[in-house]
Formats: sequence, structure tokens, C-alpha cells
Amino acid sequence: MLGRSILHKTAVGFERLVDRAMRREGARPLLDGYHGFATPDRLILRGRVLSALRRGAPLPDQGKWANFKQMVSLFMTDEVAGVTVRSGQTTAVSDGEGYIWLEIPREGHGPGWHEVEVMIDGDPESTVMFPVMVPARDAHLGVISDIDDTMMQTGAYSLGRNLWTTFTGSARTRKVFPDAVVLMDHLHAHGRNPVFYVSSSPWNLHYFLNKVFDRAGLVPGPMFLRDFGVGETHFLTGTHGDHKGGAIDRILAANPRLPFVLMGDTGQHDAEVYHAVCERAGGQIAAVVLREPGRGANDEQRRQIAAMRTMGVVVHTGVDFSGAANTLSKGGIEP
Repeated sequence: MLGRSILHKTAVGFERLVDRAMRREGARPLLDGYHGFATPDRLILRGRVLSALRRGAPLPDQGKWANFKQMVSLFMTDEVAGVTVRSGQTTAVSDGEGYIWLEIPREGHGPGWHEVEVMIDGDPESTVMFPVMVPARDAHLGVISDIDDTMMQTGAYSLGRNLWTTFTGSARTRKVFPDAVVLMDHLHAHGRNPVFYVSSSPWNLHYFLNKVFDRAGLVPGPMFLRDFGVGETHFLTGTHGDHKGGAIDRILAANPRLPFVLMGDTGQHDAEVYHAVCERAGGQIAAVVLREPGRGANDEQRRQIAAMRTMGVVVHTGVDFSGAANTLSKGGIEP
């Protein structure tokens, strides 16, 4: 505990130094909007207040060193706390890491993607359009997917490989699995079924990941990423499983009438997390699809998979997603 306390204090001090170095005197705060989602009666608008946005567009022949510098710049953010933001009559105040969460009435917003005005209170010139997704009324199911090694080749099961891939790649070079694009298109059913992404990647990568997905033609959807912030009262935030399980619970609660397909991989702890979700979700999980990267599933993961099947959940596992649609169809799950 003493070692963690010292590390925490060191991290807080370092973040303060970075913030002072990055902050520009007299700079006006800026809004960075994330993809929002809907509940039966509310639109949830999410984003962050920053002193600046640093986003370089990668060149076609850009090398790994240039990629590294651009990726590092995404993490060198100066968050602005205590800023009041407004959408219509609703206001919220940015927290210690600059995050904002606005809940506005859903009335008047039909199915599909919408752009909602958000501004820093009292500064109309700060207005930014925040995207938010409302599921179709005739949706048959929802999809919740992991990102690393499920949708996108990362090597998250190996810390060294994960860091190398993350910091030396660009939006042009990062690889989305073609079979993931095909399966997600199938499950999305031309826009009828909503898609959500849950990952332990930090919120700093939200813009980057959406660029990678767009370039690959992968279905867009609200992302639930992780706060890696350091503050006086917290040091990082929870575990991989806590974050992912909590985010899935929030998505299920926002879409209570929909059954869901969970997509993930056996490289980390998705089988364990998804089994726990199935136990809590009261039958709302219809199926689980798991890619098996690296060495594939271990004995504990196979036990988790068997337990989900015993619960009546359709489970597909394999080195790729080529047979997943057929497995789901045989289990009576059609998009």
C-alpha cells in the first residue's frame, strides 16, 4: 500500500507539471464531444472540456516515429475542471478530469443519429455538435463489442505487443479484422439494430478509434472507454473487468426491451466478464461471440464458456468470426 501511495503522489505531481506545461495562458476552453446514447426517455451527451485539441492527420508514407509522436500527443491533454456547459435548458459542470455528462429529454428525437448543440455556458462561440444515437423502434437486438483483438488487431493479450501496436500505428495503418466488419454489418441489419463498443482503452483514443473504424467501414456506435486519469482522491479507475461489466450493465439498462449479443475475445478476461453479465442480466444476453487470438482459451475461460451455454446462452468461439452468423442462426438468433 505504501508503494502504491508513493506512486500515486508521484503521478499526481507529474500530471500537474504536464498540465502547467500544456496550458496556454488566456486559452479559451474547448469542447470535445463523444458519441452519446439514448435511454427510453433521455439523450445522454458525453464529452470533455480541454484547453486544446491535438489531432494530427497521418501522412500516407508516415513512419513509426511520426506515428509515435502523434499518438503521444493524444495523451498530452490539459483537462479543464469546473466549467459549466449547456444544452438547451440543461447544464452540467466538468469534473476533475474535464468530463461532462448531460441528460436531456429524448422527446422530438426519433431513431437514428442526431447532432445536438452543446456550448460552454455564456459562450455561444464555443458551440459544438455532439452526436447521439437513438435505436430504431423495430430493432430486433443490440450488439455490444469489445475493440482490441475483437474488432481491431492489437495484441492486448501481450502488454508489450499492445503498447507497440498502439503507439507505433496510425489511423491509416491500424488493422480492423475484415471478418469483424462483415459480421457487424450482418448484425447491424442496415441500421436497424444498435451497436455499442466497450473497451479499456482510454477516452483519449475516442477520436482516433472512430477514424480507424470509419476508414475500415466498421459500423459506428457509442463507445464506453476508460478514464485513466489521476487525481488527489483516485489513482486510475477500477479494473478491466469492473469497467467493462459496469459499462455493459449501463447499456442494458438503457435498452431494457432488447436482447443483446456480446462480442469479445479470449485474450483478456471477456469470457469471465460476460459470464458475470449473463448471471446479472436476467436473460437479456442472447448470445456471446468470442475470437480466440494468440494461444486461445485457457481452462478457466473454457469453464466460463461452458457455464454460459448451460444458462441457455448461444456461444460461438473460434480463431475468427467466419462461422458466427451460422451459429447464431442455428440458435434462433436472427438480426
